[in-house]
Amino acid sequence: MLTARNLECIRGEHRLFSNLSFSVNPGELMFVGGPNGSGKTSLLRLLCGLSLPDDGEIYWNGTDIRKLGVDYRDVMTYLGHLGGIKDDLTAIENLRISCALAGCEIDEDQAADALGQIGLAGREMLPARVLSQGQRRRVALARLLVTRTKLWILDEPLTALDVAAVELIKGILEHNLAKGGMVIMTTHQELVMSTVTVHHLVLS
Repeated sequence: MLTARNLECIRGEHRLFSNLSFSVNPGELMFVGGPNGSGKTSLLRLLCGLSLPDDGEIYWNGTDIRKLGVDYRDVMTYLGHLGGIKDDLTAIENLRISCALAGCEIDEDQAADALGQIGLAGREMLPARVLSQGQRRRVALARLLVTRTKLWILDEPLTALDVAAVELIKGILEHNLAKGGMVIMTTHQELVMSTVTVHHLVLS
């Protein structure tokens, strides 16, 4: 279980949110919504441990994530809205490097298989600079097919994806949740998840 208690986040002179509390249990998905500048990405970065709240605590199974350190990172996958794709690397190289940096090393065959599953068969050896925005997004999202983490924190994962790709990602999310995983994500696109418990957190 991931639990946030009385979180506060201040950027410059602006308080994005305060007294923010919630819990996400195994098998549950939480959509984080709100207008631009309301603190959605800032909240996700807090939940990942990439930045610290100005007040409040975040717990994983009852322990403060700051005390867990690498043990928390080992159960969590974070995908930022920019994707982190390098233009001069191939799709396979991008996927393998992102996995290695996250502590989940895969070989070339595993990378090619994941890219094929996510709709990039035949483009595995192309440099990312020649891929469309949607294809680049698929490269980043392919990590979800090989990760063994329970908690997924995803910042606008559906950006630039067509209808078929959105349905594919929906299936990947549902599969993770059915295994007892947890997903926290932002999205501006409609995503109907009828088979899982869904929460909505709206920042204002």
